[in-house]
Amino acid sequence: MTAHRPSRDRQGAVAFLALCLAGCAPTPPLPVLGQVPPFQFTSQTGETFGSKALEGHVWVADFIFTSCPGPCPRMSSQMHDIQSATADTPDVKLVSFTVDPAHDTPPVLAAYGKHFLAQPGRWYFLTGAQNRLDEIGRAGFKLNPVDGSLDHSTRFVLIDRTAPTTGSPLSSIRSGTAVQATDERRTMRPTMPSMT
Repeated sequence: MTAHRPSRDRQGAVAFLALCLAGCAPTPPLPVLGQVPPFQFTSQTGETFGSKALEGHVWVADFIFTSCPGPCPRMSSQMHDIQSATADTPDVKLVSFTVDPAHDTPPVLAAYGKHFLAQPGRWYFLTGAQNRLDEIGRAGFKLNPVDGSLDHSTRFVLIDRTAPTTGSPLSSIRSGTAVQATDERRTMRPTMPSMT
């Protein structure tokens, strides 16, 4: 019986080592899908807020509207979850763009943010001219138009901190994995592992 013990121990050690090394395997990088163009909108505080304020930060963006009876409350709850999951990393920012700028004024966005416990200085709700929001939604994030129809994507976009000043690489993330993706990517690299 003792003659077989070293072999069993060796097999166990090899299996343990294989499991440990499997966790170290590199993940393939996500492709860069585009560049976020520079933008400037009005935040829930009524102040001007633009892409310059996000330079050097990891940030997550989504498109919502405050009177949405469908997915927006769930999406905003998930954004709150991201805010909570990254509480020890305050340089992770959250940005929610409205698709209903006619209704979603800064005071309306402020009340909505308060309802979802948005932390000032971390989670921004932006409104502005419909044509500029359309440009950022359609051409910038490649998600959805902002054309008055109130149709919008339910996807989140994770933006890397190391992007050139002219824009940021995009990676679309399914909303169900946004918290995990943000948690894992707090120290973003120029290319990011796929989360889809």
